[in-house]
Amino acid sequence: MTTTETVIRYLFLAAAACFVIGLHLMNSPKTARRGNLLSAAAMAVGIGATAVLLIAEGAITTTGWLVLLAGAAVGSAAGLYLARSVEMTAMPQLVSLFNAVGGGAAALLAVEHLLQAETVHVRETIPGGLDILIGAVTFSGSVVAAGKLQGLIPGRPIVFLGARALNVVLGLVFVGSTAWLVLDEGNLVAMLLLLVAATVFGVTMVLPIGGADMPVVISLLNAFTGTAVAMAGFVLGEVVLIVAGALVGASGAILTKLMADAMNRSITNIILGGFGTGDEAATADDSGGTVRSVSADDVAIQLAYAQKVVVVPGYGLAAAQAQHELASLAEILEGHGVEVSYAIHPVAGRMPGHMNVLLAEAQVPYPALREMDEINPDFPQVDVALVIGANDVTNPIARKPGNPMSGMPILDVDKARSIVVVKRSMGHGYAGIDNTLYSDPKTGMFFTDAKKGMVALAAAVRSFVA
Repeated sequence: MTTTETVIRYLFLAAAACFVIGLHLMNSPKTARRGNLLSAAAMAVGIGATAVLLIAEGAITTTGWLVLLAGAAVGSAAGLYLARSVEMTAMPQLVSLFNAVGGGAAALLAVEHLLQAETVHVRETIPGGLDILIGAVTFSGSVVAAGKLQGLIPGRPIVFLGARALNVVLGLVFVGSTAWLVLDEGNLVAMLLLLVAATVFGVTMVLPIGGADMPVVISLLNAFTGTAVAMAGFVLGEVVLIVAGALVGASGAILTKLMADAMNRSITNIILGGFGTGDEAATADDSGGTVRSVSADDVAIQLAYAQKVVVVPGYGLAAAQAQHELASLAEILEGHGVEVSYAIHPVAGRMPGHMNVLLAEAQVPYPALREMDEINPDFPQVDVALVIGANDVTNPIARKPGNPMSGMPILDVDKARSIVVVKRSMGHGYAGIDNTLYSDPKTGMFFTDAKKGMVALAAAVRSFVA
């Protein structure tokens, strides 16, 4: 090994260590930004070191460099544009598309290596087959998930006749084509068979999953992406790929398990699908309960004379982009001596940390954000629980057996002394069932767009406390 190669390997090792440290820093909102920057810097070092190694070895022709640089320029420009221009409400779709790109790229790495290598060993064909399988499933599954979240594909579970039988056949094809690939190293037909079967399975796996489970699906596909990258590392013999992929795969798997637990769902049950109704909202409450409508002035009086207010943000807040107006309202209340905090459910919004990112953008201090297990015991002492666009995560029916939400941990909003729900209509959440919180005698329904509602409440509260 030359001196250059030795230095490059040490740089790869340092980058892998930085990935681990960066992931650890992401444990806390206070240090997450530093963790992200450190991991990005480590990735930049890894890319730069790889380029130096390729130059030193003369492994790429001039044409190859032109293609490589053109691809890097186009990909970087597209990624930068999307990351800077995407709306916060569309962030889950963007993450899903990134998963698709990562999974597809990992699968192509294995295809290229198995086709181009002069001799292929079993130690390469086994992880290569797994890489193609997992990467292709991730690619097509993530594209379908992004389509569902964007509304291009109906969010409801889509099940067709013979779907489960088709999945069984695809499973047999996985086993058969992978074995064929191992026994006849680099066989093109076996590889194409595996690639097509895995791509079809990604589609049939995600189509039957309803919108309620989509945050968990995105997290699961993220774990698949990391696993596929780790497999690509085994195929190519690159330790940094193995470490980076294993970290993403392991962290994604842990997050998926935590989210599934928060929804009282097993991962197997989610993959089998059949829960949730997607994005279609009902237009009326058919629960038979009486709903009490309130005005901005009614709510403002409650808020102005409260000592303790807990805000429960949900997807409706994100959809209306009302985080800045909410922060302004909270600032007025805090200036009047009211204690304001925010209750964050693990699956609020459409992806993990969605509400945290949204409120951080509005400069809401991290200590004011409180997780479900931490805030729930305090609700009986809360004067006003202000629910903004959150539905299923506050539905008390989850405590009762015999319904699609039974057993799902929720925020105990109904135990507050008074509840105000800001909502545009009586539409259902993803679970597709009525929210009994709305007909609770303590609940007032403030029917409005979240952004307009926050502006109206801020003006009304200001007039009371001036």
